[in-house]
Amino acid sequence: MNLKPNLAPIYINVNESNHLSLFCEQLSNYLLAYLPHHNHELVIVCIGTDRATGDSLGPLVGYKLKNLTYDQVTLYGTLDEPVHAKNLEETLDEIVEKHKDALVIAIDACLGATQNVGCLSLGEGAIKPGAGVKKELPPVGHIHITGIVNFSSLMNMVILQNTRLSLVMKMADTIASGMKYCLWRYYNHLS
Repeated sequence: MNLKPNLAPIYINVNESNHLSLFCEQLSNYLLAYLPHHNHELVIVCIGTDRATGDSLGPLVGYKLKNLTYDQVTLYGTLDEPVHAKNLEETLDEIVEKHKDALVIAIDACLGATQNVGCLSLGEGAIKPGAGVKKELPPVGHIHITGIVNFSSLMNMVILQNTRLSLVMKMADTIASGMKYCLWRYYNHLS
């Protein structure tokens, strides 16, 4: 397996039969390349709100990952305690204070080109939450996972409110399953 991740973000369509294996391969590459440089400590920040279907990807992933039991992994953002525009800065301050050397993976929904709807994007660098709905929020993450839940238009907030839950759930299942498997492989390999 290639331990050097593909530096360009990749797009994985969740409707393709091999989407989970492609996602796991890419995520494993990132974990192997970056976690050793962060003392094997990982913070997962699931961004969004359950008040708009299209923006619920992050909290749904957080809900599915909330029972992770690795000492080196901390999760922020679930259905019960979402990370959203009103508490993002406070959450980031807490992460810097408690986990200053950790690798941060940001997970969020986004809008994009019509041909990319249904794709997960996985890549290096921070994401800018809220950019699609004209919110000025701080960037988050060393690595990002975004789910392109619908197409971008002049009425992005309406589009987010009218996004199919089935697509968001399929993406959340893929991210959560892939994350659980990759973390199991990574941390079991350490011990």
